[in-house]
Amino acid sequence: MLSNSFLRILFIGSLMGFLFACGGGKKEDNKVAQAVADCVFPNTNTPAPGWICDEPIPGLELQAVGVAEYSAAGLSYMKDLAAADARGKIVEQFKVRVDKMVKSYVGTTGVGDSETVDRAAESVLKTVSSETLVGSKIYKSRTGPDKRLYVVVGVDPKNFEKAAEQSARTSMNNENALWQQFKAKQGFDEMAKEIAKQKVQ
Repeated sequence: MLSNSFLRILFIGSLMGFLFACGGGKKEDNKVAQAVADCVFPNTNTPAPGWICDEPIPGLELQAVGVAEYSAAGLSYMKDLAAADARGKIVEQFKVRVDKMVKSYVGTTGVGDSETVDRAAESVLKTVSSETLVGSKIYKSRTGPDKRLYVVVGVDPKNFEKAAEQSARTSMNNENALWQQFKAKQGFDEMAKEIAKQKVQ
């Protein structure tokens, strides 16, 4: 028969093990809660999907989050407003990338000074508008706790390249004399394609 002191030690050991296990579980739960709460809807503590906080969506070259205030006009109307907001942001991202692409390509021709290279880039940027990004579309949407609608609009690599090429080609048609000096043996179409393939961040 087991002594009382042995039983007491066994009981205390079991109790401590149980409390330790419970404490460990709470720590794990806290870690999970922390991970979930890494992204929250603006001005709230409500967990939100990662894309609300600009987490990249795989397969997109450009993406931006747009927001629309609640409207009695309905969800479809709100979605249009949120998408327009996001597209405005994507156009700005696109301009930054295309500016670098043009300068990267034109700089390799060895023709023209930095001022001329800048003029070529500016010429392309003048042609960029929301309509340039024809392939942009809404990939995800979510209503926030404040009844605002959040959407993420994106452009995939294929449509990004098409838009960059079209912008360069339009610029070349508009300012033929400026681009003629970079032409060398290539025609404008070939140049536009080469610009669109420049890899920049």
